[in-house]
Amino acid sequence: MEERLQKLLAQAGLCSRREAENWIRAGRVTIDGRVAGLGDRADPRRDRVAVDGRPLGAAERKRYLMLYKPRGYVSTMRDERGRKTVADLVRGCGARVVPVGRLDYNSEGLLLLTNDGALLHALTHPRHEVDKHYEVRVRGQLANIPRLAEPMTIDGYAIRPAEIVILEQDEQSAKLRLTIHEGRNRQIRKMCEQCGLEVRRLKRVAIGTLPLDPGIKSGAWRDLTDDELAYLQEIAADTRDR
Repeated sequence: MEERLQKLLAQAGLCSRREAENWIRAGRVTIDGRVAGLGDRADPRRDRVAVDGRPLGAAERKRYLMLYKPRGYVSTMRDERGRKTVADLVRGCGARVVPVGRLDYNSEGLLLLTNDGALLHALTHPRHEVDKHYEVRVRGQLANIPRLAEPMTIDGYAIRPAEIVILEQDEQSAKLRLTIHEGRNRQIRKMCEQCGLEVRRLKRVAIGTLPLDPGIKSGAWRDLTDDELAYLQEIAADTRDR
């Protein structure tokens, strides 16, 4: 049965459908040796679909990983600028997993990866908004910290007010527990910039009620437990039903 290429790539666990469209535009996807275009369809039982010359193989065993992403890594599986990627950290997991969302280069903490295309698509769908919790060290105009919990506009998008808890504070800096409800590009850094605050350290400590395992060292990963996976699948099911 023929399917759109972006759906086939997502089902193979290589990327989200949105990222698959970027790969197709970049000419990285071929059908029977011909460079594919957006809107092309293929039947994997009949057509040879490949990404960067590597054919789509048989379905891999589904893997679901929790990674403590360090600073200095990009949340992609390859980088044209030659920077270190999270792919370097999970190379030994035995599957072609991809990140569920992103953490920017200078941020650290909880990052999920999977080769389950359906779950990846559900969790990264624009309709999906799950709370994300961060520990943030800031300095600058500390009197403006309460403004972080007020309505803001980031890149023309009105975000919901964040939730702020001050964990530590002195005259020079403060450590905050910051909860946001979206996942806009560099959202927390842009929020802080609007308030005259400089982010010195940004660590994601939980997604919804799924915390970063305190036993995982920076740069290490482990498989999700059955309960953790069930929680993510519950979120994904709720997203599909909206």
